[in-house]
Amino acid sequence: MPSSLPRPLSDLPIRRLTRDDLVVCADLSEDRGWPRDEERWTLLLAAGTGYGIDDPDSKGLMASCVVVSYGSEMAAVGMLLVAGRHARRGVGRYLMQRVIEAVGDTPLSLHATASGRPLYEELGFRTLGRTIRLSGAFRSAEAAGPKPVGGSGAVIRSASAHDLRAVVQLDSVVFGLDRTHLLTRLPTFADHLRVAEEDGELTGFAALSPSAASHAVGPLIAKDTSTAKLLVTSLAEATERPLRVDVDARHEDLVAWLGRCGLRSGSETTVMTLGGRQYADWPRYFAPFSLATG
Repeated sequence: MPSSLPRPLSDLPIRRLTRDDLVVCADLSEDRGWPRDEERWTLLLAAGTGYGIDDPDSKGLMASCVVVSYGSEMAAVGMLLVAGRHARRGVGRYLMQRVIEAVGDTPLSLHATASGRPLYEELGFRTLGRTIRLSGAFRSAEAAGPKPVGGSGAVIRSASAHDLRAVVQLDSVVFGLDRTHLLTRLPTFADHLRVAEEDGELTGFAALSPSAASHAVGPLIAKDTSTAKLLVTSLAEATERPLRVDVDARHEDLVAWLGRCGLRSGSETTVMTLGGRQYADWPRYFAPFSLATG
């Protein structure tokens, strides 16, 4: 049965989402075939600003979007979702246009799926790069082949509270913007947080967070590919769940290695911006903090 929809779309009220909306946000994710990821929603609604449109036909949401601000230089858009019964009716465009108006002159960034990319292009977003999603049961590094000569000499260990300042400092240099309000929530959100250390200096870090029946790796920052591999291996050894990693496509060596470790390439997302530029020092930025957009 067709759903009702007020016309014009401007009659649809947009409200701020709070942590009280956690269940309906997770329901909307599930409606679109995404994992419920209540932990991720909890983090995003705490660190960012959520926007929602209530469904006139039910107690749930018609659409959602979250914006995580990194100051005046950029804000990241994620979780732009429209309920299946309201899809292809202009609701996503309407909500995104209102979000663009709300942030004013602040540049936006997002990771677009193949289905969402045409909309963002029409709204003026341009492409900066792409990520490749790899997932599956991780095999040991030994099963993936011999250890390369001259690999990283980093020591990988579990992060402690004393490491948080160094993690934030390294991230601000590599990512290029201040994500303190997001990263300080990592110890609560992630099931495991690892750091790489060489000669007393922190040279990388990676988090492992729950996502349905899998564990997602990200963010993943490391001084080189060898260190990134050590961080992923350490996280994989900490879980019996399948792994999911969204890798910057320019890191071809890491993508190939993950394939040899049993992970298979799946969907891709396009990194896009509206009015912004590439901030990250990509040779050290291997996997993002996933704010999948749609």
